[in-house]
Amino acid sequence: MSVAKPLLLIPVENQVRELDPKLLLACIAARRGYSSIIGSRREMEMLIDQFPRSIYLSKSMTIRSLLFFWAASKYGHDIITWDEEALVHLPPETYFSRRLHPAAIRHVSHLFAWGEENAELWRQYPALPRQTPIHVTGNPRGDLLRRELHAYYAAEMDAIRREYGDFILVNTNFNHVNAFGPDMNLFQPVKKAGRKPRFGRAARGMRRDYAEGLRDHKLAVFADFQRMLPELERSFPGHTIVVRPHPTESHDVYREIAARCQRVRVTNEGNVVPWLLCAKALVHNGCTTGVEAFVMRIPAVSFRATVNEVYDSGFYRLPNALSHQCFTFEALRETLRQILEGTLGAPDSDGLRRILQQHLAGQDGPLACERVVDVLDEIATDQSNSAAPGLPRRFECWAITKGLGLLRRIKSRLPGSHNRPEFQRHRYPGIPIEEFQSRLTRFQHLLGDRTRLEVEPVTATLYRLRVA
Repeated sequence: MSVAKPLLLIPVENQVRELDPKLLLACIAARRGYSSIIGSRREMEMLIDQFPRSIYLSKSMTIRSLLFFWAASKYGHDIITWDEEALVHLPPETYFSRRLHPAAIRHVSHLFAWGEENAELWRQYPALPRQTPIHVTGNPRGDLLRRELHAYYAAEMDAIRREYGDFILVNTNFNHVNAFGPDMNLFQPVKKAGRKPRFGRAARGMRRDYAEGLRDHKLAVFADFQRMLPELERSFPGHTIVVRPHPTESHDVYREIAARCQRVRVTNEGNVVPWLLCAKALVHNGCTTGVEAFVMRIPAVSFRATVNEVYDSGFYRLPNALSHQCFTFEALRETLRQILEGTLGAPDSDGLRRILQQHLAGQDGPLACERVVDVLDEIATDQSNSAAPGLPRRFECWAITKGLGLLRRIKSRLPGSHNRPEFQRHRYPGIPIEEFQSRLTRFQHLLGDRTRLEVEPVTATLYRLRVA
């Protein structure tokens, strides 16, 4: 007898980074008979009491997830998790205190690792429940780096080339010190002179000395990049300089620089993959895009005019190791000149490829999404054999979830709140249903998939995908 497939709840927090890979996952799951609801994470969590027993695909297991996990578990939802931030991660002790919470992780039934390095990191966590399986599947974001899926972005790539011509892509990751809102930085602004700054959201789980050192290092590198951008424009007059800020960064500083320049452009439009495929070169410092560029054989340069090995080796080692490293602007200019002339390509060696294989599984053979869905089939069987929550428990969860919804609505109106509507729109602006359907159709075409799919809106930021 076939097992009825549970609904998949697939939340998206940062739309430009997460939506496409999660749509690919939903598309592949649909071939196996799964219906999905995909869209705004915040909206999905607030409506958790309105969904039947489902599998919830979380992207983190921090203290912020704890109350939601507790409520979702009471409804009988099965919580499975990967960590969006585990490919380029903090040193273990700091990573554990910042990205994992011992009570939250007890609600997780299965963990999905980017690669063996990520799995080994989790195995070191003292509070990891012994019965929690870790599956080294790779991540859906890694699937979009594979050559056979690059054509998904053909239209975007044509539009980028028409708009920007030949360009050098500068990806920034200064969200610790240049966040969308000041409360989201490592430290909040000091209101009175002489007072110690309070932790911001980015410092949660960090020791104060580590957070202060990271702030100082990131501010210094941030200043290096601000000086670098006009110099790049002057050094390469035949190329546009495209600045792509981190999804949760403020764009203001970069726009001010662009206003003083002729060929510096600032955009965070769409997924980074087509931008990398169109760029002549990538410049970054410790950014995940350095890893993505290495996979796709795009020449990447890490500009390290300021060096602090505590953070550069302890936090940003992977993307820096997979890139050409330049410690002065003169070295950066010369390296880029060789790349643009075609005499220097992407870094490549057996050692670097082994490093990548340890960190990122699923780069050949079955897609990471297919490996994830294999595990979903096991979970679906287990869930079909378990009892649904009783009425008293459902009422308890309903009360808890309504309370959380009220709390979030209140917080969304507080000045500087992480949940304020303008920041949520910045992270997840949403897309029209026609665009949602178009993206699914493109994935199906590349996969040779003839499954008939239906899409319907659940809310303005959530869509239901099901087999017709």
